[in-house]
Amino acid sequence: MSIGSKKSEGRVTDPITLTLSAIEQRLDQLLPNPSEREKVSLAMREGTLTPGKRIRPLLLLLTAQDLGYQSSQQGLLDFACAIEIVHAASLIMDDMPCMDNALVRRSQPTVHRKFGEAVALLAVVALVSKAFQIISQAEGISDSAKNLAVAELSHAIGVQGLVEGQYQDLSEGENPRSPEAIALTNHYKTSTLFCAALQMAAIAVGASEATRDQLRHCSFNLGQAFQLLDDLSDDSLLTGKDPHQDLGKSTWVNVFGARKSEKQLRDHLGYVSLHFSQACQHSRQTQQFVEQWFAQKLAAVG
Repeated sequence: MSIGSKKSEGRVTDPITLTLSAIEQRLDQLLPNPSEREKVSLAMREGTLTPGKRIRPLLLLLTAQDLGYQSSQQGLLDFACAIEIVHAASLIMDDMPCMDNALVRRSQPTVHRKFGEAVALLAVVALVSKAFQIISQAEGISDSAKNLAVAELSHAIGVQGLVEGQYQDLSEGENPRSPEAIALTNHYKTSTLFCAALQMAAIAVGASEATRDQLRHCSFNLGQAFQLLDDLSDDSLLTGKDPHQDLGKSTWVNVFGARKSEKQLRDHLGYVSLHFSQACQHSRQTQQFVEQWFAQKLAAVG
């Protein structure tokens, strides 16, 4: 797997499409391929392989390329797939009746609706376990780098990451909140997994602490922008998930309105571009991808 244009029957293939294809193929290889009676394994595949944006693994791969990664492409791809598998597990958990009680995810019935709550919960545990196994076995990446990657991802999942974000959303989301409190919940819910992706890219490359610090700032702003976009799209029927999930919640959009929220989003994107340009001074494909992706999504929202 490499990121770059390739010719196929005289045509140039989009490098992003090539990379997404590599992610899909590797996810399919890494996940168990069960019989119809093995419900947990089926739920793992359903929750992960249903087509999605794949933003987090794609950003990991693009950032590593921008930082000059030159080692095993298979190992780097496995790092990226581990991130996506954890993200898939978090979505299954978020959709459960005791959480957001969602009916649709990625235009398909949610995993708990299709397989039952018990199977969905077991699939979450199995997916998180699988992600760490994948990192531990990543080809061509040093043991020290794997250990650091495990630490980054475990931090992103736990009580300083996804778990805390979901708890805050459930326990405080319906109460009046300050802008700082909303931003903190968004950080835990969204920024932390983006941070794990970019930090794992930097770890694989052996980037300096100064570069990693720039990527932390980038991740914070990227997560804030991503969550604001999600909030702005809450009433859309084109997101592949239940509309109006934020009804009655103190999200940035519900508190401050769409216009101010879009301005805040664009401010965060400005910081994303700034920190990406400082972290990746010789190649800008990640920065360009982020700018183009958000431009397309905002055009659809507007």
